Amino acid sequence: MLITRQHTKVLIVGAGPSGLMMAAQLLRHGVQPIIIDSKQGPTDQSKALAVQARSLEIYRQMGIVDRVLANGKQAGGVVFNEDGKVLAELSLANTGKGETKYPFIHLYQQSKNERLLLDFLTLNCCPVYWDTNLLSVKQTAERAEVQLQSGTETVILICDWLIGADGAHSVVRKQLLIPFNGDTYAHEFYLADVELDNQQLTGEQVQLYLSKKGFAGFFPMPEQNCYRVIGNLPEGVEPREDLQIEEVLPHLNSVANMDMKVVHIKWFTTYRLHHRMADRFRQQRCFLVGDAAHIHSPVGGQGMNTGLQDAYNLAWKLAGVVNGQLKEAILETYAAERMPVAKGLLNTTDAVFKVVMSTGWLNMLLKKWIMPSLLKFVWNKENLRNIFFRRVSQIFINYRHSAISLHLSHTKIVKAGDRLPYLKVFDEKKQEETDLHEWCAKPGFTLIVLGKLQEIDLFTLAKWITQNYGVNLNFFYLPPSAKNEEVFKTFEVKEGKKKALIIRPDMHIGLINDVVAIDMMDNYLNNVVGLAKIG
Repeated sequence: MLITRQHTKVLIVGAGPSGLMMAAQLLRHGVQPIIIDSKQGPTDQSKALAVQARSLEIYRQMGIVDRVLANGKQAGGVVFNEDGKVLAELSLANTGKGETKYPFIHLYQQSKNERLLLDFLTLNCCPVYWDTNLLSVKQTAERAEVQLQSGTETVILICDWLIGADGAHSVVRKQLLIPFNGDTYAHEFYLADVELDNQQLTGEQVQLYLSKKGFAGFFPMPEQNCYRVIGNLPEGVEPREDLQIEEVLPHLNSVANMDMKVVHIKWFTTYRLHHRMADRFRQQRCFLVGDAAHIHSPVGGQGMNTGLQDAYNLAWKLAGVVNGQLKEAILETYAAERMPVAKGLLNTTDAVFKVVMSTGWLNMLLKKWIMPSLLKFVWNKENLRNIFFRRVSQIFINYRHSAISLHLSHTKIVKAGDRLPYLKVFDEKKQEETDLHEWCAKPGFTLIVLGKLQEIDLFTLAKWITQNYGVNLNFFYLPPSAKNEEVFKTFEVKEGKKKALIIRPDMHIGLINDVVAIDMMDNYLNNVVGLAKIG
């Protein structure tokens, strides 16, 4: 047996979407990680289907969103059915118009997300070490020591930091003895990716079927006539490894009240759903992200997207610490910001899932007579429809109570900790349209000043940035103009007044100040965030 001893700044265990995003974001911020996975290679199973607007915004910042849009498709709507009759039909077209550049739910399989991120890693010369198992983890306050097995080779790896992105059965979490509290739902489910020859399905809408006999859902995939089909196993059918789709088709046809003709089966499996959350997202030098930290029902297509955002939140902070640009204390904000998000998501998906799966007479009455009317009422109200989209798309998530959110402003609509609103901007100098998110495309923090400044003030600001923060602080200035009224209105900048915004690398607002004061911005960056000055 060959034993070698090596060192790395960051080891990522798990090359699913969360681990790959973690690696990609570290690379963007100048840190080369090592990433391993016990699998033989990337998944060829579709798994998660929905990519929400917030994830698309991240992909855009990375410069790879065009590929996602080209190889996926928008969900046209959701139709609720009972015993073959339509209860409610909700269109998803442009539901979030004006809220984001991507006002829709995008269907793009997890396998494609993984390939996309793997290509990003390859372009940045960061390989994934497949067929590599984590055997043990030991850590101190200064480092983590892991033992890895790859073939006949055993590697002792000394890590400055370790990321557990190794899924619901996380070896990292188990090695750290972190409790994974929650429960397993009683129902057994099947999942199939199939090509259908069926005229009753449009290929554009998600079709959900509710019945006393159970539940079934048809989710259109980007490929023609292809669907993700999910449902509960009928009574008397056991979840065997050799179970075939033909054994559940009669029950599926009965629930959906149609005659399903399967042309080709790409994937068929059975599973049980869990809702669990780790007691801690950090332990000394180790962090948990994605399914290693939290798992829940697939209601609303939130799982993969939440894992991507975990990585997006942690990566810039960790890269800043590794590069000596940020104080280590900022790492405490990862769990403080992400654990409430995960907990809220668990509670929401659990409640919805229980209603959908309940076959009690009261719930069946609710689903047949009350829910359709309620859904139609909500969907006809633009503000309520907007609230729904903001939650599902994950653009509503904020870190207002974070230790690195500083609100020194009278603004009530947008506050420090919020995701930076998607607002179009007209560049008077270049005579072209852009948007605030485009201004935040580069790694690092972004200072945006709204309001009229004198030339000497602009010069002083630019000099302060150059001498103290350099490329770690990008600067944009927007004076008042007729074409940019919406920006000033959103941030409640009154005539003759100014506003200073410092945007974090993950496009959340760190600071909002009603005055443009260098000493206050310097205090925020240096003392609140812990960003080191250059030189």
